Amino acid sequence: MSKRVLVIDNDFFFVEFLTELLEDRGYEVVKAYDGKEGISKLEEDTFDLIFCDLIMPKVDGRQFIGFVRKRFPHAGFPIITMSATLVEQVGNMEEIGADYYLAKGPMGTMGEHINHLIDRIEEQPFPDKGSEIFVEPGTLYPRQVTGELIENANFQRAIVESIGVGIVVIDKDARIFSANSLALEIVNRSLEEILNRPITNLFPSRDKARLVKILKEIINNRTLKKLVFEATLNAQEIRVIVSVLRVQGKAAGWIMAMEDSDRWAEQA
Repeated sequence: MSKRVLVIDNDFFFVEFLTELLEDRGYEVVKAYDGKEGISKLEEDTFDLIFCDLIMPKVDGRQFIGFVRKRFPHAGFPIITMSATLVEQVGNMEEIGADYYLAKGPMGTMGEHINHLIDRIEEQPFPDKGSEIFVEPGTLYPRQVTGELIENANFQRAIVESIGVGIVVIDKDARIFSANSLALEIVNRSLEEILNRPITNLFPSRDKARLVKILKEIINNRTLKKLVFEATLNAQEIRVIVSVLRVQGKAAGWIMAMEDSDRWAEQA
């Protein structure tokens, strides 16, 4: 029986390149194009190995790996994280939490390095405890522009984290793909517990129908900037503000802001 591999990367051409390489070695490959889709695939099936890009839309590689470690603490599959930015993050690899790290480079030089890495994994699925396996496809050097992009992404995340309200980001299928720490505090759940879960799962039964109605109404009416309602979460009255997430002018989901109703009333 062939081993199954989950490949998660938003770069279609790299997914095809890696799929062909793995299939030539006898693996059965399942593809996903962001971490959110990867979570769905992982919950539907079992795998022997996971390749996961680090920089992806929606749920990124760090979030996906955190989800795996939380939901599958005794997983028997190693995780290889891949990115063209790993050289710039080589000092922070322990925070990422993968078993192996593969720096992306020219595809012409990557095939041999990936095959050598898989040879090693087939002999020893997991590295020795405390060791980090980092594979470079050739000589790569930190690039200023990549470092600046990482710094900017970190800055944008810091803004969302520092906003004084809970923020939940919802995909077009009404499933959650991001939340800041204040939102997690309000719903009393960890990020790993709510990733890729329907937003309605956070609310009591009496509020679900109203929430669905609001989501439909605001996404179908471009004149509406936001809709507001109150709900009870964990015996706490919460003011919820729903707006549409638009990317390049197209509806891509919803943004939900949450705050304590009493605190908001005092400030108002």
